[in-house]
Amino acid sequence: MIKVCYIITKLELGGAQKVALHVAKNINRDIFDSFIIAGNGGILDDIIAKKDKLYSLKNFVRGISPLKDLKALFEIYTVLKKEKPDIVHTHSSKAGILGRIAAKLAGVKIIVHTIHGYGFNETQSWIVRNFYIFLEKFCALFSDKLIVVTKEDIKKGLHYKIAKEDTFVLIRAGIDTKFYKGFALNPEFKSNLGISMDMKVVTTIGPFKPQKNLRDFIRAASIVSKRIDNVIFLIVGDGEQRKELEDLIESLNLKYKILILGWRSDIVGILKASDIFVLTSLWEGLPCTIIESMCCSVPVIANAVDGVKEIVKDTETGFLIEPYDYEKTAEKVVYLLNDKHILKDMGLRAFNSISQDYDINTSVKQHENLYLKLNNI
Repeated sequence: MIKVCYIITKLELGGAQKVALHVAKNINRDIFDSFIIAGNGGILDDIIAKKDKLYSLKNFVRGISPLKDLKALFEIYTVLKKEKPDIVHTHSSKAGILGRIAAKLAGVKIIVHTIHGYGFNETQSWIVRNFYIFLEKFCALFSDKLIVVTKEDIKKGLHYKIAKEDTFVLIRAGIDTKFYKGFALNPEFKSNLGISMDMKVVTTIGPFKPQKNLRDFIRAASIVSKRIDNVIFLIVGDGEQRKELEDLIESLNLKYKILILGWRSDIVGILKASDIFVLTSLWEGLPCTIIESMCCSVPVIANAVDGVKEIVKDTETGFLIEPYDYEKTAEKVVYLLNDKHILKDMGLRAFNSISQDYDINTSVKQHENLYLKLNNI
């Protein structure tokens, strides 16, 4: 039996968490055993704890906190010494840094990290960006493999000399494509959300943090609302910027035009009820929300960053926008809402563009094969 430890900063409903948790749950139990280490306070903590072996650490937080980070490093190290996993598999930047260092100190034989978009980006100051680049290079020295969800992240990793090319392995972030493509929407779903059937729906999904740049979604909504009457905007998620976003909505007189739904378990229903999906992120890996939207025949208008450029084909399955250009985002929303034929055709092309490469079951099998190969089996 091969024991695998998955390390995730926080158990939220984000794409990185979805992928990690699905793999942890569905790998072949005749060959693999698994457990999870995560920071506590996530929306999925109680759900995961009932089904999987979970170590929830109080000092393992997303933000930078030298004292808590040092304590979290020791806590992760202590768990790893106790459990003695054969493989440690970390997901995302913070977990990847602390988890890999702890795994190395604990003498774990195999260390794997999945890059769901790098922790450094062009919006950061030179000092901060280069500090994160240094940390990625340092941790890559004792990483047996770096899994990337997009080809773009291989190019970026090679450009910044994070690791050698043969260290990178491409395994797409996946979803249950069959479920999303085949889901039938309850006719009463929109009315249950308080939305009339004749309203057009524009949706975004994600945690309320700077990366997601939700202020631009709200600004675009303000422009669209002045040009189209029967449209409503949905924001699914929650987080540190909630008060700031609510204040912006209030100042733009959008209180009755934008609904903040919080975290939801019925994402597929929300997407099936949507006409357009918008993503204003400043950086990304391969957003599961985009794959989910396209499987629901919903065209995507998204910032042209990282892996987004690999999945959204500009003018075919959606539109790619330069970051911060919320006026262009609004223009494309208006364009699609005003032409139902183009909207429908673009949604159909989006639906047909999602292959089995993006299916979570394909991803699980690829993870299993990698684990076996690293164990010389």
